[in-house]
Amino acid sequence: MNTKIWKSLLTAGMAISLTACGSTSTAASGSASASTSAEAKTILIGISPDYPPFDDLTTDGQLTGFDYDMGEWLFTWLNENGYNYKHEWKQMSFDTIISSIQTDQIDLGISGFTYAEDRKVLFSDPYYESAQVAIVPKDSPLTSTDELAGKSLGCQLGSTGQTVAEKVSPNNTTAVEDMGIAIETLKAGGYDAVILDIAVAKNYVATGDFKMLDGALLDESCHIIAKEGNTELMDAMNKALAAFLASDDCAALKTKYGIE
Repeated sequence: MNTKIWKSLLTAGMAISLTACGSTSTAASGSASASTSAEAKTILIGISPDYPPFDDLTTDGQLTGFDYDMGEWLFTWLNENGYNYKHEWKQMSFDTIISSIQTDQIDLGISGFTYAEDRKVLFSDPYYESAQVAIVPKDSPLTSTDELAGKSLGCQLGSTGQTVAEKVSPNNTTAVEDMGIAIETLKAGGYDAVILDIAVAKNYVATGDFKMLDGALLDESCHIIAKEGNTELMDAMNKALAAFLASDDCAALKTKYGIE
């Protein structure tokens, strides 16, 4: 082959090779940068699905309830308004959610949490005004919460209902992880009454097996919780909550779950 021709071909081949390498490097760099900038932050949410109508499971084991639907709405709103989150729900017993937040195992608790000073977490703005009340079997002679002193009381472990019950009947209160178990025990005659949130109480009264006693034991409100100091996430949640509470969807969900 002619020496001049060979040199020309060699030069052209080197140019093509360098161009190809340069293009690959630039594309890879650009792709990595885009991936990093577009990477969504995953938020783990603790929920205890044993507290209908706030937190429950469908017959096929899917999460449902006001808290779950609200949480889905909040994260949809956040991602439509400049935030970039992925979220996952983690089913847990209610009494473990706060400690899991404090030890960074999860980021949020959306499970009907009410404010209590001894709960060392960050609280959102309130999203539901509530109260702790008592339910009894429909044929119980009890009519008022004033009659509960010394009675056998059931409640959910780690709840403000437990705090109330232990004040009313300190030597005769039993706290269990699953509210469903407390309700079944009440139905079977194992307790005189169960202390719980008013919306949840109404849900059980609607079955016809129970009645609610006159008088609230504690007025309170429901909040989303996060780790103390996690103000960035909580600020975002409060913005989404404000939008949710002002929306028609909020009113529709309250009607759907009977918590107006």
